[in-house]
Amino acid sequence: MNRSLHEPRDDMPVTARKASLGQTARAVVWSFLGIRRRADHASDLARLNPVHLVIAGVVGAALFVLMLVLLVRWVIASGVAT
Repeated sequence: MNRSLHEPRDDMPVTARKASLGQTARAVVWSFLGIRRRADHASDLARLNPVHLVIAGVVGAALFVLMLVLLVRWVIASGVAT
């Protein structure tokens, strides 16, 4: 069986999986949007470290909430909401 150099082994623990920060962030952003191909999802499950995914998800959710708060404050300050 030919394996890619980037493909994880079956006996590798999930925390030893190596993926770049960009790959993890891209997976989290696509998950937030809900647009994901099944093949890409399966590939992410094989490559991405679950600990990194949780951290990126929490950071992404915090940034999303912060953006919403700033947007609401801007709308209220501009007087459009009155």
